[in-house]
Amino acid sequence: MNIRVGKKEDMKAVLALIQELAHFEKEPDAVKVTEEDLIRDGFGNQPLFHVFVAEIELEIVGIALYYYRYSTWKGKIIHLEDLVVKKERRGKGIGYALYSEIIKQGQRDNVRRIDWHVLDWNTPAIDFYKKTGAKVFNEWQLAQMDEAGIASFIKTD
Repeated sequence: MNIRVGKKEDMKAVLALIQELAHFEKEPDAVKVTEEDLIRDGFGNQPLFHVFVAEIELEIVGIALYYYRYSTWKGKIIHLEDLVVKKERRGKGIGYALYSEIIKQGQRDNVRRIDWHVLDWNTPAIDFYKKTGAKVFNEWQLAQMDEAGIASFIKTD
């Protein structure tokens, strides 16, 4: 297995893994991003995200997609958006290797925190994260406003 920085040419495989994750998370129709979006947004003058890929015999079998955020309490942090391994390749240490690479990236960048979300029903992931020393908070609620919410707010503001 090889963990490396993702390239433009990898975005088709990255998108396939994002779609696989959406199916796993019971949101199969939620992915609107395209391969072209990923190329534009990840490889321009100011990339909006970075990605590590795991490959075995030149096949991309996992990804860890992340970006930088700023905490008013901590300063520069990494947000791990997606960590996904192909279903048939799970349980072989690929996810751990990608997770480890994200943590090493955080140390290289001197970030003060790495954040990510995990669904409350994904107990294997929660148990894994806790075992590695991560804190999983139950008291914080995720808030989002989708496109319809944005449009409705603007219309009524």
